[in-house]
This record gives sequence, structure tokens and C-alpha cells, in this order.
Amino acid sequence: MGLGLKLPTIYNVHLVAIIATLGGALFGFDISSISAIVVTEQYLTYFNNPSGVIQGAIGSALAAGSVVGSAVAGPLSDKIGRRDSIFFACFFWLIGTAVQVACKNYGQLIAGRVLNGFTVGITSSQVPVYLAEIAKAEKRGSLVIIQQLAIEFGILIMYFIGYGCASIEGPASFRTAWGIQFIPCFFLMLGLPFLPRSPRWLAKVGRDQEAIHVLANIQADGNVDDPRVIAEWEEIVTVMNAEREAGQGWRKFVKNGMWKRTMAGMTVQAWQQLAGANVIVYYLTYIAQMAGLTGDVAMVTSGIQYAVFIIFTGVMWLFIDKTGRRTLLVYGALGMGFCHFVVGGVMGAHHDNVPEGVGGNANIVIAVHKGAPANTVILFSYLLIVVYALTLAPVCWIYAAEVWSLGTRATGMSMAAMSNWVFNFALGMFTPPAFVNITWKLFIIFGVLCVTAAAWFWVFYPETCGKTLEEIEILFGDEGPKPWKTKKGESRLAAEIEAVKARKTVENEIEVHEHKNDEKV
Repeated sequence: MGLGLKLPTIYNVHLVAIIATLGGALFGFDISSISAIVVTEQYLTYFNNPSGVIQGAIGSALAAGSVVGSAVAGPLSDKIGRRDSIFFACFFWLIGTAVQVACKNYGQLIAGRVLNGFTVGITSSQVPVYLAEIAKAEKRGSLVIIQQLAIEFGILIMYFIGYGCASIEGPASFRTAWGIQFIPCFFLMLGLPFLPRSPRWLAKVGRDQEAIHVLANIQADGNVDDPRVIAEWEEIVTVMNAEREAGQGWRKFVKNGMWKRTMAGMTVQAWQQLAGANVIVYYLTYIAQMAGLTGDVAMVTSGIQYAVFIIFTGVMWLFIDKTGRRTLLVYGALGMGFCHFVVGGVMGAHHDNVPEGVGGNANIVIAVHKGAPANTVILFSYLLIVVYALTLAPVCWIYAAEVWSLGTRATGMSMAAMSNWVFNFALGMFTPPAFVNITWKLFIIFGVLCVTAAAWFWVFYPETCGKTLEEIEILFGDEGPKPWKTKKGESRLAAEIEAVKARKTVENEIEVHEHKNDEKV
């Protein structure tokens, strides 16, 4: 990359997505590198049974680094490109993983996770941007959702690696698990040089011929005269020229109605965290122990949720571009809220206080009554994950990648991801102490937040499914329709393609006519 070597380029968008979304797998690996380890005897003994704020700091260190990573991701991506910024981020992952493997205390563990978080902050914001910019409008959702699937596969694989390593005696248990995080990063760095650069980024930096070449290879098997390529290129140029006239700096995020898009991109990511699903994803091992599950049963029960996560996100991969984003966001938030209320209500009505900690774990101070109450808590924890996997988990990332204009997309998506990570960090610090101090009431709080999120989605977010990235400009403009009156599809690109075909037909007829006149002369 930048060494003068000419490597073959992959243009199959699904293969491109699989390689690029290894950046998502890094995120998943890091989540499970903690969630599978925090309840093991080796971890608790070595780090002196961390609880409350200390365990919160360990858990949220990834998010702290991600806030910084996402803050620099936009300017970095605009400077060196989407693909190369992801490659650059990988070096911090290698360093952070090495620090975690060699750590001697929780301070060093936190430092290593912060460095890994810096990588995740860049990849989590720029991989969706990259995928959104190379995808066809009607397939964009199914392409970006591969990022969410990669995160979930990373979580599942690393969780059971951690579970397997739990049988290793002493600190080698968690050091081995954490060392395996080198592997996905190696394959990501190996594959990235073979991917094309984003055609929209190439256009943005004035490399028009390269942009057209990449667009043609992705959209039309290399045919630069294909009507779809011409129509999409003309739309990119038109929008790009309009954006250049709209001003530079931070004004472009608020001027001419852009504040609506900035608000939508940042708040959809904030709501993904405030919906509370990550409390289940990160700490289902705690909930399982509250419900009376211990040892291997608790670990396997917690691990099954990650398989459930993948299965239902995989189902949504088939339908994501046939279902509106608004529909999934609104009903998903309401469904998650219902699950939170059930879990919190059952815990509140059927528990015993255990001040010394369940099983000696200082983070778990209530025990849910066995039988129906415990089973209900586990069942609705799983159901919450199912609803999340079908709705907010993939759609929040897709929506955040779609709403930005070309001139604001890289930095805008980094702002959206930073919003996600700020709330991820805050909740990571808040959750372990909340398990100790307010116990079951934590789930009631998240239930109320989910209902609020549903109302917010309905009022403020227009439908973006099936629109080109350039068409979305209109939806957020002053003349655009009310969000609740928008529908999926109805793209104007098809009409523009037909217009290009008609224009080319006329041009060909004129050329034939002129040729006949020349022959007569």
C-alpha cells in the first residue's frame, strides 16, 4: 500500500465486504476477551477480584480508546482513504494485544484495551463508510450488515476460545486467550491491499478516472459506458459540486439543514447503546449466576446467546433491504423495552439479597429464585438479544452510514461512532456498580429508555432504505417530506438510468445519421 507494488484488485463486493469487516471481528474478539474471562477463577485471583469501578474501568477501557479512535478516524480517512485508514489502525491493535498478553496488573490491562479500542474506533466508523460507498443502493443494507455479522462471529469465536482456555491453570489461561487476538488482525492486514479504494473518496480527492474505473468494475464488470455507471457518476459529481459550494470546516455539519443529518447519525448510535442490549452481551454471565447457573452451565448458557445473535442477524441479512429502516428501529426498540421490563420486574419480585456476592463474586449481590422466575429471566434475556439482532444491532450502523453527504461522510460517521463509544464507555463504567447498587432497577431504566428511543425514531428519522446516498440529501433537506411520511424504495436512480439510455440512443442515432450524410458527400 503506497510501496509501488501493483497488486491484483478484488471487485466482488461481497468478498470485499468479508475482508473489510474483519475490522468488525476485532471488535467482537475484544468484547469476548473480557466477557468470557471475568468470571474465571484465574482472572479473579490474579487481578484480586476486581469489582465496581475497577471492573467498570477494565470493561469500558475499549470504549475509552474507541472514543479517541473514532475522533481521528474522519480526518484520517479523508486524508489517506477509507481502506488505508483501516490498515493504519491495525498497528495499534497489534501493540494493544501485546500489552494485554504481557500485563502484570489491571492498569496495564486497561492500557492494552485502550490501544485496542483506538483501532476499533477507526474500524467501526470507517468500515461501514467504505461498504456504503461501494455498494449498490438496493444492496447497501445487506452489505453493511456483514459488519455486524463479523462482530458477532468475533464475539462467538472468542467467547468459546476463552471458555476453552479457562481449563488452563494460572495466568496462562487469559494470556493465551488474549494472544489469539493477533490472528484476525493478521488476516485483515493481509487482505486489505487487494481491495479497491472507495470510488466516492477518489472523486472527492480529484482522482476522477480511477473513481470511474472502480465504479465500473464494481457496478458493471468494468464497462465504463454502462448507463448505471454513467448515471451514478453524474449524480456523484452533481452532489459533490453542490457540497463544495456549501462551505468548509464544521459549518458543513449544520448549514443548509445538515444539522438534521448530524443529529440523526449521532443519536441513532447513542440509542443503540442506551437501549441496553450490551448489558446482556457483556454481562450475561452475571445474569446467569443471578439465576442460579454456575460453572460450565453458566458459561455455556452465556455463550449460546452469541450463536443466537448470529442466527437472527443472518436471518435479517436476507431481508434488510426489503424492510424499512424506520420499521425495524421503532418496533425493535419497543420489543427490547418489553423484555427489559419483564427481566427487571421478575428480578425485583423474586430475589434474595446476597451482600457477600453470589459465588464470592462481589459484582453479583442478588440471587433470583429458582424455577419459573430464574427461567423467565434467562428466557427474556435471550429474547432481548433476538430482537436486538433483528433490529437495532445492524440497522443503527446501516442508518448511521447512510445519512451523511459525500463531503461529510467520513468525519460524520466518525462522529456517529464517537457518540456510540462515549455512551458505551459511560455504560461500561455505570453497569458493574449498578449491578451492586440498584440491581434489578437497572433493567427498568433501560426499558424506559427503549420506549423513548422508539418515539424518537418515529418523529425524527426519515426512511433511507432503497435510496441512493445522493437521494438521501433530499430527505433531510428543508423541502423534504416529514419523516413519518417517507417510504422505502422509490429511488430515482432507475429513472436516471433510463434517461442515460435514452440519451445514448439519441446520440447513436445522430452519429449514424451524420455518418450517412458523410457517405453521400
